[in-house]
Amino acid sequence: MSDDTIRLVTVGRLIRRRGRLLTVLAVLGALAGYGTSALLPARYTTSASVLLPGAWEERELLTQAQVATSSVVLDRVSAGLGEAGAGGGGLRERVRAEAADGNIVRISGTAGTPEGAQRLADLVAREFVGFAARIVGDDADPEAAARLQALRQTVTRTARRVTELAEAAGPGKSVESVQTRTELAKLHTSLQEAMDKLEQAAPSAGKANMVVMGAAARPKGETPPTRTQLVAAGALLFFLLAVVGHLAAARVSRRLRTEAELAAALGAPALGTLDVPDERSASGPEGGGPGARLGRLLGLDVRWEVPVPYASGGEAGLLVRHRRVCARLRDRSPGPEGLLVVVPEGDAIARRAAGRLAAEAASAAAAGDGCPPLRVVEVPVDRPMVADRADETGALVVIGAGAWTAGEIGGIAEACADAGHGLVGVVLAGPVRTRPARSARRGAAVPARPSGDETVEAAR
Repeated sequence: MSDDTIRLVTVGRLIRRRGRLLTVLAVLGALAGYGTSALLPARYTTSASVLLPGAWEERELLTQAQVATSSVVLDRVSAGLGEAGAGGGGLRERVRAEAADGNIVRISGTAGTPEGAQRLADLVAREFVGFAARIVGDDADPEAAARLQALRQTVTRTARRVTELAEAAGPGKSVESVQTRTELAKLHTSLQEAMDKLEQAAPSAGKANMVVMGAAARPKGETPPTRTQLVAAGALLFFLLAVVGHLAAARVSRRLRTEAELAAALGAPALGTLDVPDERSASGPEGGGPGARLGRLLGLDVRWEVPVPYASGGEAGLLVRHRRVCARLRDRSPGPEGLLVVVPEGDAIARRAAGRLAAEAASAAAAGDGCPPLRVVEVPVDRPMVADRADETGALVVIGAGAWTAGEIGGIAEACADAGHGLVGVVLAGPVRTRPARSARRGAAVPARPSGDETVEAAR
């Protein structure tokens, strides 16, 4: 799989074969999300709107939103809530103000209960309106207002006088009268524009008359993330991490799966493939310890990355493959003494294939077929050790497909050489389904046979 593209069929096979493990991990993720929600207190949020009458620019609205969350306003709110000793600093993370469309400042409050959130939002809105009204009242200057009113009256009288002069200039029959009326019209327009600018620059009492648009609504649900969302997010996160972890591990896997790869790693010719009836116990952890039982319970005794075993031709087909390998061994055996069949320790598929191969070799030798006797031994992969040469004239390695890397089985070849056993070949053992499946006839779930099968057919 390391060189293949990860497809949806691969993900489907992973979910199907690791369903129990993924389910357990998803439950653990849900429990982790539940624990996180228990550590985080419940939060409720609601908002109150404040209307700012008059003409306001966008930057002015932003300034008012900052004023609503200023320390002066929050200190007053804290005092109103009975938290005067704490000050407004503790409310800064719980209060938020933003400028909305239509000259509205929306003030949001967050608390541990719906009633607390509603009270906080209403109190901040009231204190903000009161503080803004006091600012406008403090900035008001009575003398400046009187001078502004006098200037407004003067401009009004001047505009009226200009209009009278324009009417007295005549109907405009001469060039001088036309020029006079034109100049007077320009002067009147300039005065009107000045009046408009004066009105815009005048302090607007309407801006101080901010209005709270009703009480804040009592929140009906918690502020996200809620407990349900945290539980669902935890389950989904653990599930996705498990899937990605399995795919990444399979992607970087360097386990050998074909006869050509195994033969190159051991430096011995490939003699064929032996089919072993697929059994759950044959490919999983051995023994009856807690680890093995837990692995079988979670489905770890079935390797998910290998394709679905193809359907065999029945007992006759299995027997034909064993006899063909025995014939190859008879042709390549250096002497009649016998061969040592080396099986990696823990490779249950290879051990079963080697045992049946030894039995078939004994039957063939009893029938006078000339097949050398075989003795099966298991060799640990981490520290391989093979007994010195005795009655055997060579060694045959039987190994399961996709069970070992080149570095792991390379030590077996070196151990055989150190013991004086020359490798006569390598045999690949793979699981097969002994009962024909309907999917085999459709061709949807039937993978290609290992590449060494064609070599055995041609040699036969």
